Amino acid sequence: MSKQLHVISFDNPFPPNYGGVIDVYYKLKALFEAGVEINLHVFEYGRERSAELSKICKTVNYYPRRTFVNPFVGALPYIVSTRNDATLLQNLLKDKAPILFEGLHSCYFLNEPLLANRLKIVRMHNIEHDYYRKLEEIEGNFFKKYFFAKEADRLTKFEEILNHANHVLAISPNDQANLTKRFNNIKLLPAFHANKEVSTKIGLGKFALYHGKLSVGENDEAARFLVNEVFNNINIPFIIAGNNPSAALQKAVENNPHIQLLRHASTEKITQLTQDAQVNILPTFQSTGIKLKLINVLYQGRWALVNNLMVENTGLADLCCVANTAQNMKTELKRLMDLPFDEINLANRKQVLSTAFCNQTNVKILIGLM
Repeated sequence: MSKQLHVISFDNPFPPNYGGVIDVYYKLKALFEAGVEINLHVFEYGRERSAELSKICKTVNYYPRRTFVNPFVGALPYIVSTRNDATLLQNLLKDKAPILFEGLHSCYFLNEPLLANRLKIVRMHNIEHDYYRKLEEIEGNFFKKYFFAKEADRLTKFEEILNHANHVLAISPNDQANLTKRFNNIKLLPAFHANKEVSTKIGLGKFALYHGKLSVGENDEAARFLVNEVFNNINIPFIIAGNNPSAALQKAVENNPHIQLLRHASTEKITQLTQDAQVNILPTFQSTGIKLKLINVLYQGRWALVNNLMVENTGLADLCCVANTAQNMKTELKRLMDLPFDEINLANRKQVLSTAFCNQTNVKILIGLM
């Protein structure tokens, strides 16, 4: 008899076109391929429903996210209080199957007394209060800044609910170390992703690329840093791909004819750009979680130029070129733009990635906990 599992997702995981839902969708797919029957529960708020989920899940249940809730009021984090639906609890109680909570966002019912005897697993996508504290630091709008500060405080307190989980799955060694300081039920489960094999092209590309969801403050900050401090006076073609860039980023790009901003690039287009670029440059100013776009770059692209925060304690540093200042990034860019990616680099990359980031290997860890 095949195993059954309830999965509560913070957002519609299809299409898998941004960080968190990439991990959710490809985890669902790996579970399905391993013979697990999935009852999926989705909090939706804007993304269209897709028949693709029904192909890999036994049932797909949708619940509206209660975004009308005042984000400044209440003891619960806004990302949790808006994902609260009585019908979800009723559906979870229809059987005794284990429950996988995707992200702290989905943990409203984690300490529900009616679920006290159920096997409960929480997938942590990052350290949420650290993430919101960083959003507070880089936000210029007073009201948003206040919200991020308040949310970080609420998330710090709410995190204690993880004591009610049988297992908490950290997505990176960094997060595992962080969570283990406060909880006894932490295990590492590396990120799930779209790649089955390394598709990196040998040889030389003609441009550098940064891509990310630019509506996320951290990504917009990284893009502006690259435009204003790295590519500001070097004549290397540079493409930034991502939706919803800020006005500040758009203005910065206008003054640099060698920089191109692609605002509506599809997933397929970004994959093509990643493969064709000579250098994928990915700085970050937030060390929690793991950046799935880095994994994609290493599976699909040539050279990856990053800073320490992107790769620290991930096991991926040896596959990247690391520079931590704007001047060092310029120096590395000039070197890498003329350095062909060869078969030796490719073989090393394949060996490392097939060991640590194989979906089929990692889903066995999850099934073993069930």
